[in-house]
Amino acid sequence: MRVLGVDPGLTRCGIGVVENLPGGNGKNLTMVAVGVIQTQTDAALDQRLLQLEQELHTWIDEYRPDVIAVERVFSQLNVRTAMATGQAAGVALLLAAKSGIPVVMHTPTQVKAAVTGSGRADKKQIALMVQKLLNLSEIPKPVDSTDALALAICHHWRGEAEDRLTSMAAAERRKIAERKRVSALKPASTSAKVVAK
Repeated sequence: MRVLGVDPGLTRCGIGVVENLPGGNGKNLTMVAVGVIQTQTDAALDQRLLQLEQELHTWIDEYRPDVIAVERVFSQLNVRTAMATGQAAGVALLLAAKSGIPVVMHTPTQVKAAVTGSGRADKKQIALMVQKLLNLSEIPKPVDSTDALALAICHHWRGEAEDRLTSMAAAERRKIAERKRVSALKPASTSAKVVAK
């Protein structure tokens, strides 16, 4: 499975592609590509969003991900930053939908916990674990690119586990529905009660 991680941002949007080789079961992860999409802060908002859309589209066309993992945006103290991050995330979500690629969102805490084992890990701890898990000679820079790789890693581990649980739950629901259907088809009991007079 190939996952495109997107750390949304309007000024800098981190992009990272991580692949799990067949039979790896999430343990044989490889970085395929990493980068950052930058837009000019003095450009009009619509032009910045257009540039982000075009460059994300290029990444999707080139790397053909099976899933796109986007960081879930939370309201922060800086409303302006939260709005820009939300707009960038919206572009990624729209492109995923238009491309017919499943999209998932992971919270920062989920990403930290998946990659480091602690939902309170700092950026340095995340970067070091990304380097170790992907067997990289150095930590990708800037931090947005490392965060994108962490998102992709998170989805390989959390997403595959969640997919298995979802499949198991769906199979159980099908079994229950089939039992109910078969039960409804059985003829009612024809035995009659004899009452003595």
